[in-house]
Amino acid sequence: MTTLIATSVVRGSRQGESHGGVILLDLQRQRAALAVDWNTADIDWQGRGWDRGLRGIAFDGERVFIAASDELFEYTPEFEQVASYRSPFLKHCHEIARYERRLFLTSTAHDAILGFDLDNSRFSWGLHIAPQADEFVAVPFNPTGSSGPPPQNKLHLNNVHCDAKGMFISGLKTAGLLYYDGRRITTWVNLPEGCHNARPWRGGVLFNDSEANAVRWVTRETNHVFQVPRYPDELLSHTDMDDSRIARQSFARGLCTIGDSVIAAGSSPSTITLHDVESMQTTQSINLSMDIRNAIHGLEVWPYALGE
Repeated sequence: MTTLIATSVVRGSRQGESHGGVILLDLQRQRAALAVDWNTADIDWQGRGWDRGLRGIAFDGERVFIAASDELFEYTPEFEQVASYRSPFLKHCHEIARYERRLFLTSTAHDAILGFDLDNSRFSWGLHIAPQADEFVAVPFNPTGSSGPPPQNKLHLNNVHCDAKGMFISGLKTAGLLYYDGRRITTWVNLPEGCHNARPWRGGVLFNDSEANAVRWVTRETNHVFQVPRYPDELLSHTDMDDSRIARQSFARGLCTIGDSVIAAGSSPSTITLHDVESMQTTQSINLSMDIRNAIHGLEVWPYALGE
């Protein structure tokens, strides 16, 4: 039995309405449970992302970490809030990832990656990434200090992935998956602009090609493409709002793998879809809301037992 955890954002919602939350999705039973509601949880509504909702998800033992726009929350597997953490350079966070004893967070507004020390529960490392001619430069900084990168959002960094080879970073405007080896940063592979959730996978690169409404796994030999679900317009709700304030239909964001061959992908309105790269078939698609404002953001396999 596989359970997924997803975070959602509700763009354009007002105070008194849900701004998104955390959902546990039992794939076998096709049963979803709202674990955290961003509006009804015991939080200060102002200053914590407003309509930006909840974002990246990561785990460390019995600790569940979920990022909001400007704050990192720690929960138990039962979703009891343990603590929250801030850095003056964490703003408009998107995805997060754990590697060894550090949690890494994208600070989109500051074109930076922040490192959170899991043993000491504090921000301890920062890396500012800046375009320079046809290359990029990476400059370390103190994420708790008074000086650091300004909030310019030149690259719109939205994803970080770490493994034994190094750190992989991507954003809407990086035009590629960047690779940081601890000393310098290079472009590991070119990507279309506007992509999300890019990471190495099975000898290639896996990503949400959000501008093309597709999920792609690209290797040197093949380009595997899965289309994002689209619904008849008459089934959607809250379509009368200004388009600049809401997520559009079929916007691909949120991505994880189940085993060695299945991709779980998120999209709007909040939908989670499974694709099998061995059979090249879309095997399951579960819609959680037809509210066009409601979009999946973070998506991971839930590593704990699921209560009845």
